[in-house]
Amino acid sequence: MSFLSNLFGTPTPKLTAAELSEKMKFGKHPLVLDVRQPEEFQQGHISGAKLIPLGEIHKRMKELPKGREIVCVCASGSRSSSAAKTLAKEGFTVFDMQGGMIAWRRAKLPVQK
Repeated sequence: MSFLSNLFGTPTPKLTAAELSEKMKFGKHPLVLDVRQPEEFQQGHISGAKLIPLGEIHKRMKELPKGREIVCVCASGSRSSSAAKTLAKEGFTVFDMQGGMIAWRRAKLPVQK
């Protein structure tokens, strides 16, 4: 397993849209990090989400809290997975929301514009 972890990295923990919604209501109130582009974010995002596009993660990492859970979100789950892996390597407690905003909307969860 060590060889595979070194080759591919440690898998990032995942959350469903419903699990994130529950965490936000009753849990530790994680920071929702939206890694889409500003125009995507303006079309609708999770209330309270912080926007840092994926391409800016490295230079804006100092804006993120080390002592708080971070849940990465994008449109479908691809960019958020990359962001979560990057943040995990830097020592953040991070989750990747499966299915992104597509899954959030399918679950009929609230979207802020």
